[in-house]
Amino acid sequence: MTKHIEVEPEVEFEDEFVTGLKKVFEEMIVFNQVLGLKITSLKSTQVRGRIDMKRDLIGHFSFNRLHGGVISAGLDAMGGLAVMAAIGARHMDETPMQRLHRFAKLGTIDLRVDYLRPGIGEYFELRAEVMRLGSRVASTRMEFLGADGKLLSTGSGAYIVS
Repeated sequence: MTKHIEVEPEVEFEDEFVTGLKKVFEEMIVFNQVLGLKITSLKSTQVRGRIDMKRDLIGHFSFNRLHGGVISAGLDAMGGLAVMAAIGARHMDETPMQRLHRFAKLGTIDLRVDYLRPGIGEYFELRAEVMRLGSRVASTRMEFLGADGKLLSTGSGAYIVS
């Protein structure tokens, strides 16, 4: 028996919303600047980002390995971004600025990370999607991949949205 999964339709965001969300995520959340976390794709159903390896992110000096906290923080940030995109898509009847103001109360309430392989590489790709967006809580699934496309870590999170 095939299980049917209901998928939200893809929503096309306005340039003003995309620009505003990138500004919030990449500039106003200063810790994301420390990580070097950049948005590479912003869709209503999935978001993608990238972290370039730099000396400041090393967790194990002998192996030039990424610190686990960078992986955890990156996955958490991307989960939050996925929720922001889903909320933005849900309220397309509002102006882009009205939707951007909805993120003031967004916060992580639960985060789980599974470290599958060491974070070694020139850069890392992060992906996140919302599994369920409720009126108060959103649930997400995230992935942290190496430059070669190998899955290094997975995450799941719950975020307060109201």
